Amino acid sequence: MARSLRLRLLIGAAAAVFVAMLLAWVIMTVLFAHHIERRAAKELTYDAVELVARLRLDGGVPAVDDPPHDARFEKPDSGYYWQLTTKQGALRSHSLWDESLPAVDLDAARATESAEWATRFAPGPFGRRVFLLERSVRPDRSGDNVLVQVAIDEAQLSHVRREFGRELALFLALLWAALCGAAWVQVQLGLRPLQRIREELAALRRDPAARLSATHPHEIAPLTEAINDLAQARERDLTRARRRASDLAHSLKTPLAALSAQSRRARSAGAIEAADGLDRAIAAASAAVETELARSRAAAIRDATNTPESSPQRIAERVIGVVERTDAGARIVFEVDIDENLRAPLAEDDLTEILGALVENAVRFARRRVRIAGAREGGLALSVEDDGQGLDVSAETALMRGGRLDESGTAHHGLGLSIVRDLVEATAGEIELGRSRELGGLRVALTWPEVATIQR
Repeated sequence: MARSLRLRLLIGAAAAVFVAMLLAWVIMTVLFAHHIERRAAKELTYDAVELVARLRLDGGVPAVDDPPHDARFEKPDSGYYWQLTTKQGALRSHSLWDESLPAVDLDAARATESAEWATRFAPGPFGRRVFLLERSVRPDRSGDNVLVQVAIDEAQLSHVRREFGRELALFLALLWAALCGAAWVQVQLGLRPLQRIREELAALRRDPAARLSATHPHEIAPLTEAINDLAQARERDLTRARRRASDLAHSLKTPLAALSAQSRRARSAGAIEAADGLDRAIAAASAAVETELARSRAAAIRDATNTPESSPQRIAERVIGVVERTDAGARIVFEVDIDENLRAPLAEDDLTEILGALVENAVRFARRRVRIAGAREGGLALSVEDDGQGLDVSAETALMRGGRLDESGTAHHGLGLSIVRDLVEATAGEIELGRSRELGGLRVALTWPEVATIQR
């Protein structure tokens, strides 16, 4: 069975309506068959009564002074017949020609003589079955019984039944199609609340503080309440975990500062090797602290209800102005190609940290040139590239898998790129590492969709 609830409901409705239409066709054709039999019996009764009214016995043989003038009784094999039968002989309509209607035992007919006309299907003339109306009458009290029979070919009744069944089937097929269309509309309307839930879940992803509305039908209200409870519990757990991570990172800053002071005192005392080892441990711990703080900021961005905006062109100029004052930045030629009207879906502090980390990384390994470019290409695209030695495959794989570049053992490394990745992904952006076609070094490309939405 298909996994589509809509398809299941439509198939079920179509099958149920089809079965109902089939039963209706069978019942209505049976009822119509009984109706046309009663109608045929009524018409044949008129002819039979007319024959009885003109019936007389001539030496025990039935005779009719003025036979019915219906032309169907005059034409041979017309499908309409009458016959009067006694023990001494029989009188038949011209339509029977040399044939006869099925005879019965006249003594038995006399014993069961009644005022009602009887009907039955029986083998008839010309090898065909007939619908037969018959009754035993006695023209006078002392005379013999006369069996009066009037018949019509069954094929004529069957033809009417078939025509009715065909037209009824066509009508019911159209009705089935119409009811299936109505069922489709009903299913669409019935599933509309689920579409609303889907839209509200999308809003919940964008804004963790949002909740599903309480205006849904009673049948799915327990589902929405359960989702709201789950979202609230998840939000509490995430907030608690982030707060703990942030508090832990901040609490480690003071011990790290104390260790840095110890390292300086050890270096001053001449314990250079011990101070170097201590500095490496402090640097690793500081990197871990900065990573957790950056991830906390990224989580705060994801939780923001409003998407901030900033100017990449202005921030790039500001970052370059700072880097140019350093010894490494003084030897670099910077190129900025960003439209001043371009906007990024980040706060200025976050975009400053992103571009600062990328520019610092590029300056560290560039020979002479660093370029910062930005454009709107179905969204926002920023790139920072240099003319250094580039990034090897292992380092690129480490970053794209969510690892840290300082664990890859490559020259083009930096904790900053891992932080950049977290901040970019927090704003529904993407980061791609590659080689600059023009400069030959590393190219870091950042892209955001046309309308950047903050998601978990």
